[in-house]
Amino acid sequence: MVITDVRIRKLHAEGRMKAIVSITFDDAFAVHDIKVVEGDKGLFVAMPSKRMPDGEYKDIAHPISSAVREMVQTAVLKEYEAVLAAAESAPGEEV
Repeated sequence: MVITDVRIRKLHAEGRMKAIVSITFDDAFAVHDIKVVEGDKGLFVAMPSKRMPDGEYKDIAHPISSAVREMVQTAVLKEYEAVLAAAESAPGEEV
């Protein structure tokens, strides 16, 4: 399984949630609404989730193994940093 596309859908300058991302695996399967979040120990990736009737949030889609979770997080954060760098080098342009 290979991540073939990472798209930053929205950037947020304010708050802990920094971006909303979509990824594609093997040019065949997409996962939307992945979030880049600023945590106490730095940036991390949060999988898409749904609020349950009891108020708890449950992941809708998520990696089963830590190796795949690391692969997703690395790819998403790399693209997020690239988009931020591009925005800084071209101020005024919408990302």
